[in-house]
Amino acid sequence: MSRLKERVFRLMQDPRVSELMRDPRVQDLVVRAFRLRGRVEGAADRQLQRVAGRLNLATQKDLRAMHRRIRHLERELRETEERLNEAEGAR
Repeated sequence: MSRLKERVFRLMQDPRVSELMRDPRVQDLVVRAFRLRGRVEGAADRQLQRVAGRLNLATQKDLRAMHRRIRHLERELRETEERLNEAEGAR
């Protein structure tokens, strides 16, 4: 991937490419290409979510939610233990 980045960087330094990129039609085309890419990725993600749901598989979204829930429960447990220790110390 770094070779590709290097080639793109070199290409962008070419005055002909720089001139081409100033053309509003080319700019519009680049913007539309990026938007299309985003729509395609979104559609693919939604389809993967559906397939994962049908196969009863956990997705990254599910795992993130689970990790958040675990952190929340651990925090509640710590707070409860602290209150219990304080109550026992007050006796």
